[in-house]
Amino acid sequence: MAGDGSATVLVVDDNPDNLMVLGELLQAEYRVLAATSGQRALEIAGNRPRPDLILLDVMMPGMDGYAVLASLRQDERTRDIPVIFITAMNATRDEEHGLEQGAVDYITKPIRPAIVLARVRTQLELKRARDRLANQNAFLEEEVARRMAENQTIQDVSIHALGCLAEMRDPETGDHIRRTQGYVKALASQLQHHPRFTTVLSDQFIRLLTKSAPLHDIGKVGIPDHILQKPGELTAAEWAIMQTHARLGAAAIEHAERDAAKPVAFLALAREIAHWHHEKWNGRGYPDGLAGDAIPVSARLMALADVFDALISQRVYKAALSFDQARAVIVEGRGAHFDPDVVDAFLAGFDEFTAIAERYRDDEATAAEQG
Repeated sequence: MAGDGSATVLVVDDNPDNLMVLGELLQAEYRVLAATSGQRALEIAGNRPRPDLILLDVMMPGMDGYAVLASLRQDERTRDIPVIFITAMNATRDEEHGLEQGAVDYITKPIRPAIVLARVRTQLELKRARDRLANQNAFLEEEVARRMAENQTIQDVSIHALGCLAEMRDPETGDHIRRTQGYVKALASQLQHHPRFTTVLSDQFIRLLTKSAPLHDIGKVGIPDHILQKPGELTAAEWAIMQTHARLGAAAIEHAERDAAKPVAFLALAREIAHWHHEKWNGRGYPDGLAGDAIPVSARLMALADVFDALISQRVYKAALSFDQARAVIVEGRGAHFDPDVVDAFLAGFDEFTAIAERYRDDEATAAEQG
């Protein structure tokens, strides 16, 4: 049975005469498919072209209409196809039962052509409207996702560019921001389920922390070149000026926060990191002498990441330490420079740290031979 209509209707009835009557009625307007059993109906419905509507007899031998409908709803391919029950049962409870099972309408036999055509037309129009809405929603979701991904990329590139702006003025740092970004993420992931950190280190927090890490030394743009690029150790006076980069960076990010139309979560973390990543667990760091848990988690993680990378990097005034030598220095700082649990996470993920260091190895300032 075939007509020239754009919609496809599947008619299911174990009585060939009923199929013929419904087929002749519908084929002038629709493409009509036919099945004489529930199992055959499921096979047809699961193939393409999918029916736009199913007229389904309730009383059939073997698999009745209710069982067919249940199977249709369990299959992702067919769960959204509207079904009209056609049956000789005309009790109200039978009709209610059919609608409760998920049928969209209920037609009793003997069929009346005008009623069948009207209800088929109505359900097909409703399906077309639902399909249009679903397509529009899908398009809008894709467009929103595309624009969000685009904005995310722009944001990430901008952050990295700002981080590089500081690092470019200190040419010895190389891929320092990429390595420290990786270290911080590795530490956070190791500590995510630790009792002390589980309420802070959510997936969202770790994502924002990783995003904001490249801005930890943004304050270096405010340090004079003769100090920042000095080929040797700094004097006490020069070191005091160098230490101001923590406050300068925090102030710059805070200014950006004030200019934003609404709070930006990663900027808050970036400000914490820039301000306090040189604080020490024992309170002997700078710029504010914070100690213990008074130091934000984000800054505690960056403190270890920053020191480890400095230890394994070559400078004009020092040689690079091996990974094992750097690890020993970090362990020595446990409970003094660093949060003890952060050091333990570093040790647990040490192989990941060395892998990150190798992946973003500087061309000229590399880690020394691993001992």
